Amino acid sequence: MTTLYEVHGSVALITLSNPPVNGLGHATRLSITDNLQKANDDDAVKSIVITGAGKAFSGGADIKEFGSPKALQEPNLLSVIVAIEKSPKPVVAAIHSVCMGGGLELALGCHYRIAAPGCSVALPEVKLGLLPGAGGTQRLPRALGVEPALNMIVSGEPVKSEMLAQIPGQKLFDKLSSSPDTLAEEAFAFAQAIAETRPLPLVRDLPCKHRNGDAYFQFARNMVKGMAKNFPAPLKCVDAVEAATRQKFEDGMRIERELFTNLMFTPESRALRHVFMAERAASKIPDVPADTAQRAINSIAVIGAGTMGGGIAMNFLNAGIPVKMLEMKQDALDRGIATMRKNYESQVKKGKLKQDKYEERMGLLSTTLSYDDLKDADMVIEAVFEEMGVKEKVFTELDRVMKPGAILASNTSTLDLNQIASFTKRPEDVVGLHFFSPANIMKLLEVVRGDKTAKYVMATVMAVAKKIRKTAVVSGVCDGFIGNRMIEQYGRQGGFLLDEGCTPAQVDKAIEKFGFAMGPFRMGDLAGNDIGWAIRKRRYQEKPDMKYSKTADLLCEKGRFGQKTGAGWYDYVAGKRDAIPNQEVVSMIEAHRNSLGITPRKISDDEIVQRLVYSLVNEAAHILEEGIASKASDIDMVYLMGYGFPLYRGGPMLYADQVGLFNVVQAMNRFAKNPLDDASFWQPAPLLARLAAEGKTFN
Repeated sequence: MTTLYEVHGSVALITLSNPPVNGLGHATRLSITDNLQKANDDDAVKSIVITGAGKAFSGGADIKEFGSPKALQEPNLLSVIVAIEKSPKPVVAAIHSVCMGGGLELALGCHYRIAAPGCSVALPEVKLGLLPGAGGTQRLPRALGVEPALNMIVSGEPVKSEMLAQIPGQKLFDKLSSSPDTLAEEAFAFAQAIAETRPLPLVRDLPCKHRNGDAYFQFARNMVKGMAKNFPAPLKCVDAVEAATRQKFEDGMRIERELFTNLMFTPESRALRHVFMAERAASKIPDVPADTAQRAINSIAVIGAGTMGGGIAMNFLNAGIPVKMLEMKQDALDRGIATMRKNYESQVKKGKLKQDKYEERMGLLSTTLSYDDLKDADMVIEAVFEEMGVKEKVFTELDRVMKPGAILASNTSTLDLNQIASFTKRPEDVVGLHFFSPANIMKLLEVVRGDKTAKYVMATVMAVAKKIRKTAVVSGVCDGFIGNRMIEQYGRQGGFLLDEGCTPAQVDKAIEKFGFAMGPFRMGDLAGNDIGWAIRKRRYQEKPDMKYSKTADLLCEKGRFGQKTGAGWYDYVAGKRDAIPNQEVVSMIEAHRNSLGITPRKISDDEIVQRLVYSLVNEAAHILEEGIASKASDIDMVYLMGYGFPLYRGGPMLYADQVGLFNVVQAMNRFAKNPLDDASFWQPAPLLARLAAEGKTFN
C-alpha cells in the first residue's frame, strides 16, 4: 500500500506512504483518489487530512516513473488535484519536512494547508529543464503573491515554511503548527473546526494580479535571460506565471500544460533529466549491495601539504572530520597550512564562511613530520608527486604504520593502482581517490577500484564521498582512468588542429561557444603544460607508433608552462586569469607547420567541435567495452563534474546519442581520411560501431 487510511473520530486521515520521499507514482495517485472517495462515502467523516509518512509530505514525482508513460497514466496528478478540489468535504494538507514539486501542487489543490516549521517547500522542476506541470505556475502566484512565487519557480530553490508564512497577504498556509511534533494533533483540530465551512475555498479562485505587470515581467525576463543562458525553461516559467495574471485559471492551465509539454522534448530538458538520474546511478556499484558493511571513518591522514593535499584536507575539515597532515619538511607544512588559511580567510571575507566556523575547521587540523603519528587514522590519502618510485616509498611506509583495516588511498591521476597496491601486504585495503583541482571546490571524485580492492572499502569510500559532498564515479584500472584517458585524445586532436591551420584561440573559442567552460589550450595553461609534457614523454617510450603533434613540446621547451609561469599558449598578467594571445606562440606554430611542409587550411568551428567531442566519445566507447566504466552515464558525470562539459548537453555520451551514433560514425570515417590526423584512432570502437549499426544508443 502506498497510502494508509484511518478514521479518527470525524476526521479521515490519508497518509502518503511511498518511501523515501512519498513520490506520487501511479499506485499512490490511484490510492489517494480511492481513499478520498471512501472518506466522502462515509457519513461519519466530516473532514479529511492528507499528510506524508516518514521524513516528507511529498517530494513530488516518483523518479522510478520518470519520463515513462506510467507518469501520465490516469489518474494523473492533474486528475488527483481536481478530485480533491471537488471533494464535498474539506480537505486539509498537513505539510512537514519536505513538500516539493508535485507534492506542493497537490497541497495547493487542497482546501486548506497547515504546515510544520522547518519544512522545505519548493517547485524544483526548472532544475530538470521543465516547469511545474500540475498547476504550480497558476496556483502558487495566487496563494503566495506573484513576485515571491515567480522567484521560487524560476530558481527551483527550497524555502522554509516559516519564511513563507511571513509573506504579507499570503494564503499558502492557513496555519503554522507550533512544532513538527504537534502537526498531526493541530491538523485534526483544524479539520474539525472547519468541517462545516461552506463554500470550500479554492486557490484557483483567488485573484492573481500584479499592479505593474508589464514593467515587472519585462524586468523579470531581462534578469532571467542573463542567468539562464542556454536553458529555455526559466523564461518559459516567466511566461506561465504571467499567464496566471492575465488569463482565466483554465486558460492559464492550458498555457502551462502546453509550455510543459514543449519543454519535455527539448534537448536541454532531456540532458538535465539524464544528469539527475545519472548522478543517482553513479553511487550504485553493480556488485556492491547497498547493505555492504562499511568501516567507520572518524579520522583522516593526508600525505602532502601541496595544493592538492591542502585541498583534499579542506574537504574533510569542512565535513567536521579531523585531519592529520604529513610532510617531510616543516617549511613545506607551513606553506601548505598558510595556503589553507588564505583560502578560508577569502571565504570569510566574502561572507561565505563565519569566523567561528573557520576557526573550528582549522582546529580539526594537526600536522606531523613522522609517518608513525598516522597509525590511528581510519583512512589515509596520499597526494605526492605523480611518479611510481615516489608512490612506492609512501605506500611501503603506510603499510608499515597504518592500523589493520585502515583504508589506504592514492590520489594518482594516471598511474597503475594495482602496482601501487602491490607495494603493500594488504592490497584489498588500497583504493584510488582521484580528486580534481582545486580539490576543495571541484565536485568530481574518481574512485578507482583495484583488482583486489575489497567491497567494504568501495562501500565505505562511496559513503565518505557523499559526506564530503563529492559526486563519486567508479573507474577500473587503466592509464588515466576515465577522465584523463579520454582527455588525452581530446588534447591530441587539439594538437593536430594546430598543425593543420588553427590557432589556439580559434580552437578554444569554437569549443567554448559549444559550451565547454574552457578550451583545450586554456585548460592546458591552467593545469600546467609540463604535466602533459611528462605524460607525452612516457608515451613516446611506451607507444612509439602513436602519432602526436610536437607543437606542445616546443612550447614547453620554451618554459611556457601556463598560468603558473605567466606564459603558456597565452600570456597572463599576475593576479588575473585572462588569456592574452601571444604572437610568438602563433609564429612558433606556423614555423613548425612550415618545417613539416604543411599548407594551412581554413577549418570550420563545426569541424573543430566534432573532432574534439567525438574523440572523447570514441575513447569512452573503448572504456565502456573494457569495463573500466560500468555505464555510459558514469562517463557523462565525469565530464560534467570534472572537465567542464556543458551541462545543457548532458555529457559526451548523451550528446552523441542525441546527434545519432550513425552520424557520429560517419563523421569519424571522414576524419580517418585526413592524412594529417591519426587514421587508426578514428576507427570506431567496436561498441560504437555495433550500436550505430543497430540504431541504438549508449544511454
